[in-house]
Amino acid sequence: MSILTEQYTLSNGVKIPKIGFGTWLVDDDKVVEPVKDAINAGYRHIDTAQAYENEHGVGEGIRNSGVAREDIFVTTKLAAEIKNHDEAVEAINQSLERMGVDYIDMMIIHSPQPWSDFKNGEHYFEGNLAAWRAMEEAYNDGKLRAIGVSNFDQEDVENILENGSVKPVVNQVLAHVSNTPFNLIEYCQKNDILVEAYSPVAHGEILNNQEVKGMAEKYNTSAAQLCIQYCIQLGLLPLPKSENPDHIRSNADLDFEISAEDLNKLKQIDRIKDYGDSSGFPVFEQDQD
Repeated sequence: MSILTEQYTLSNGVKIPKIGFGTWLVDDDKVVEPVKDAINAGYRHIDTAQAYENEHGVGEGIRNSGVAREDIFVTTKLAAEIKNHDEAVEAINQSLERMGVDYIDMMIIHSPQPWSDFKNGEHYFEGNLAAWRAMEEAYNDGKLRAIGVSNFDQEDVENILENGSVKPVVNQVLAHVSNTPFNLIEYCQKNDILVEAYSPVAHGEILNNQEVKGMAEKYNTSAAQLCIQYCIQLGLLPLPKSENPDHIRSNADLDFEISAEDLNKLKQIDRIKDYGDSSGFPVFEQDQD
């Protein structure tokens, strides 16, 4: 069975494909074809965000894919800067309009802090609860089939679990070989919150690691495929991205299993310190657990 046909079941009973197609840093006028290529390759899970400014193009790619809307799981993210109820309500409706859809399969809060204040000590507990209430309302109204969070540390997740009325179904975080937040993953999984892994190949930087390359050769696979399979075997949902049709296909060609011994070796690879051109993004500047 292909990973593209396998699914997780979220805590609210909604099914979600086990691998998604990421669209970060793909411009709105260039994202249509990669989305269509991904769907043509068998992906049924597309991930975007208000901050990516490509929701319109993603929606167009889905409409023009030849696959029924109900067969595609679409995620978008509430902008990290929105920390009040009314702005969140407006933003949710804007995403629906931009994407040209009647409902969004899942919306998640992009970050517990605005990006300018990312993980600088302030948790914005009240603001996140206000935004969460707006998402709960949209969920109860059928505009959203599931709601979750992204980049939330344990205390941020606890704030929602203890004070919200709808449980978050996912926490989407930076997770890849050499930088995996094991403590946070364990906490989320104990609370039946699926962890999604963005940048599962470390924005390309892990592909130069000699230990990873050597192990990939052992399995007769690519370094990228090894890293994506690593996430799958940890029970995560990886979100690889590419604009290259061949890479889009190969990223989901995971017909092998990493041995327990090798998985343990991958868990212990030294953390990447330099994410190259992406190092300036807040999510790549933080230490993981």
